[in-house]
Amino acid sequence: MQFNRQSGLFLHLTSLPGPHGIGDLGEGAREFLSFLEQAEQQFWQFCPLGPTSSAHGNSPYQSFSAFAGNPLLISLERLVDDGWLCTDDLEPVPAFDRHEVDYEQVADYKREKLRTAHETFRQTATEADRTDLAAFREDEQWVDDYALFRALKAKHDKQAWVEWPEPIRTREPEALEAAREELSEELEYRTLTQYWFDQQWQAFKQDAEDAGITLVGDVPIYVGLDSADVWSSPEAFQLDEGNRPTVVAGVPPNAGDSGQKWGNPLYDWKRLAENNYDWWTRRLERLFEQVDVTRLDHFQGFLEYWAIPTHAESAAEGEWREGPGAAFFKAIDEQLGELPFIAEDLGFPNAELTALMDRFSFPGMRVPQYADWCQGGNQHQPMNYPKNSVGYTATHDTDTFVGYYEGLSDRQRECLHYNLGVDGSEINWSIIEAVWRSEAVLACTTMQDLLGLDSHARFNTPGTAKGNWSWRVTSDGLDEEIATRLGTMTQLELR
Repeated sequence: MQFNRQSGLFLHLTSLPGPHGIGDLGEGAREFLSFLEQAEQQFWQFCPLGPTSSAHGNSPYQSFSAFAGNPLLISLERLVDDGWLCTDDLEPVPAFDRHEVDYEQVADYKREKLRTAHETFRQTATEADRTDLAAFREDEQWVDDYALFRALKAKHDKQAWVEWPEPIRTREPEALEAAREELSEELEYRTLTQYWFDQQWQAFKQDAEDAGITLVGDVPIYVGLDSADVWSSPEAFQLDEGNRPTVVAGVPPNAGDSGQKWGNPLYDWKRLAENNYDWWTRRLERLFEQVDVTRLDHFQGFLEYWAIPTHAESAAEGEWREGPGAAFFKAIDEQLGELPFIAEDLGFPNAELTALMDRFSFPGMRVPQYADWCQGGNQHQPMNYPKNSVGYTATHDTDTFVGYYEGLSDRQRECLHYNLGVDGSEINWSIIEAVWRSEAVLACTTMQDLLGLDSHARFNTPGTAKGNWSWRVTSDGLDEEIATRLGTMTQLELR
């Protein structure tokens, strides 16, 4: 897919303003669409949308499902509009923090309200309502396994599925049927929340389309071990006879570190190829029901991947194995049509990887926070961005640009000033202008960088388990003057 030159913002859905402690698909999402329109932006990028786990710090990159939506993103106010809740059901509303998500507090509140809405459905749903729900189940065939997975986790005290009794762990048909009968009410609840998420998402997507906004999603290459994906599709992964991983994902040691052992199960690419990558096709079909473009996280893993024995103590015990490469993307292209992908290629300057991206015209990523400002021609300096790239002022995994700038050495800061021709005042606007002025086909900044916020507004610090994914913008932060200033810059630099 060839992209037209355009610009946009990154802001995850949880970071939106809203009345119930977390961004959702209600009025806060429409507020941000209006802000993007006023700022003359063309795309909105966000993190994966799946249900998160407190065991993984509510990271959207460690989800219970690559197909399901996060129920915490459901707008309770829209459920009131649809008649599944009444206004009194929302009371009392806790004194939620407008600036940060307290996931435990939000989950306790919203899950109780979703249970109330389910009870209303059970008592008052019409035949047409139930027919619509049945049609959703028929169209989205992943939802039955997802609902059963979540119901079984609740039954087994939130244990990881690899610890469940063998008949259920290994999906013996009689055990699955007995579980469906026993847990039928819980299955309906889990299915219904996905149905409501889907309804609200499709309404939001239509509003984005009407506003001329392209939605940019995100695909973590790997899924979590404790997910409906691995439990329900063990044939897609490198598992043993008991459906436990034989090898897991990570990265090898580099100078000065010992590598990383992530623990995600690895794909059985050979078997997937024999089935024409059916699991991946279904995953991407589902995603493109929701978004227009998507970023492929850890793109290197499609070319080659680091496989670490499950019980190894160190990532150094792994080995490189060949990924599916071009054959995968050719197969997906034949089944789904043009491939609107952005490749996350950070940290892997590799000629073979570049050739794979070039073959399918996937733009890579450039982030000025990875630049050596005193090195001529450095690829992360905005003046050196190639056309087929996406330039970011920051990402979900980096500091805000102001926070980064404050931590620079004096020499790097002086070189940055020289390269950008600035004095450091309003450094956030200086870097936005530099990225907007670059040759990158897509230019992106964050809401934090637009507001000029320092490290306290950082969204995520990789390798840490707490204090992440919580930052929120308020309605006041969606400031008309900021939108107008960005819109003017966009007219000057990108048009």
